[in-house]
Amino acid sequence: MNTSPVYAAARMLALNVLAWIAISAIGAYGAATASGYLRLWQQWCIDYVPMMALSSALCLALLRWPTLFASWRKVLILFVVVMVLFPPLQWLYLDWVRESDALGLQSVYLARLRMRRFSWFITGATYAIIVAIGNWRLARAREVALLGMSLALEQQRMLALRAQLEPHFIFNALNAISALVRDGDKAVSLQGISRLSDLLRYALSASLRDAVRLGEELQFVQDYADLQRLRYGERLQLHVQCDDPQLHEASCPPLLLQPLIENALRHDLDCHNGASDIRVRIAQQDDLLLISVSNPISAHAPANPGTGLGLQNTRERLRIFNPAAALHADQRGERFYAEIQLPWE
Repeated sequence: MNTSPVYAAARMLALNVLAWIAISAIGAYGAATASGYLRLWQQWCIDYVPMMALSSALCLALLRWPTLFASWRKVLILFVVVMVLFPPLQWLYLDWVRESDALGLQSVYLARLRMRRFSWFITGATYAIIVAIGNWRLARAREVALLGMSLALEQQRMLALRAQLEPHFIFNALNAISALVRDGDKAVSLQGISRLSDLLRYALSASLRDAVRLGEELQFVQDYADLQRLRYGERLQLHVQCDDPQLHEASCPPLLLQPLIENALRHDLDCHNGASDIRVRIAQQDDLLLISVSNPISAHAPANPGTGLGLQNTRERLRIFNPAAALHADQRGERFYAEIQLPWE
């Protein structure tokens, strides 16, 4: 779409002329006589030339100075100027036109009387309409600018959250590899490095996208659990349940589930030497996608302190991805639940 100033001005002038031609057509239809509708319409168009000029001038002024009507003080001052200067000029024009009127539609005297009596109203109404249009355009421009700034800010916040998440993920993955190296198992260490390479490849690819398929995230979580299983062994048990395979096509933020799995590992397996049962359940309830990640809580194991970055980061990223999304975390009995609600159609 052409947005050049010349195009905008030409479009504004054309709309003004068409609007006054339409007004003239309606007025002529209401006052049509036997002398003919087309000739009467022509006369109305000629009479409204000053109004076309006034509205066009005000619209062009708005294009040049968008904040012309931003304050009521400016509106009132310009209104006084228009109402003082414009009607006399309009009357002079009508006198000149009517004296050379060859259409014979009505007498010069009646035409002057009618137009002068009506000109105050039509001038004020025209001015009020242009002021309303100007303020509406200004409000729209401010709204668009505000939305643009808000979107840019949200994108920057999302990038900042990703910048926090990715080093955290890499650190945890490398920590698992280093534990294998310290155990001296070369074959398992090389296997872990190979799996880490695949994880990093997905993490880098996903970080460049605003959304990924849930199926991709579930596969990434399975691969991440396989890597961590090299460290924890059979103590780490991950069970993924999805009620409907079509839910794999749902969109979600990249690297959404890994922090929740990491949170479960930190506050469960790292606190004792027993086995763990981490459960991921995917379901749909009406128009909501429900994702639940839960892990057992050992009453006898000491708590593992943390910064809460994983849950806080995930909650904020969900809010940016979709304001209607939510993350709820609580303890129920002997298990801890982190549950995501994500709108999905």
